[in-house]
Amino acid sequence: MSDTKIKIAIGADHAGFEYKEILKYFLQDYEVKDFGTYSENSVDYPDFAHPVAAAVENGEFTYGILLCGSANGVAITANKHQHIRAGLCWENEVAALVRKHNNANVLCIPARFVSEELAKEITTTFLNTEFEGGRHQNRVEKISC
Repeated sequence: MSDTKIKIAIGADHAGFEYKEILKYFLQDYEVKDFGTYSENSVDYPDFAHPVAAAVENGEFTYGILLCGSANGVAITANKHQHIRAGLCWENEVAALVRKHNNANVLCIPARFVSEELAKEITTTFLNTEFEGGRHQNRVEKISC
C-alpha cells in the first residue's frame, strides 16, 4: 500500500450486523465508514451492498467490506458495479488469492459460516495482501465489459 491512509466502506444485512460491529472496532486504525444496517432487524442486503460498492467504485474508499449470512447476496450485488471485484472469502487463503490474483477491492464475509476470530483474520489478510500484477493484470483487465 502507499502511504495514503486506507479508507474502508463497510456494510451488512441483519445476518452480518454483529460481525460488522466487531470489525468496525477491530479496524479502528483505519478510516471506516459504516453504511448500515444499524440493527439485527431484517433488511434487504442490496440496500447496503450497493452504497458500499458505489463508494469504492467512485474512489471515495480504498476497499469495501460486506457481510451477510452466506456473503453470496452481497458479492453478487457488489459485482454489478463496473469496477468492483468483490470476493467471497471464508478462509485466509481465499482472501489472499482474491487480492493477489484478482485485485479484489471488496471483501465479502459469510457471517453464518466463519467464527468471529476467523472473520478478523480474513480481514487482516485481505487488507495486507498486495496484488501480484504480472500475468494476473491482463486477466483483471478483461473482467469489466
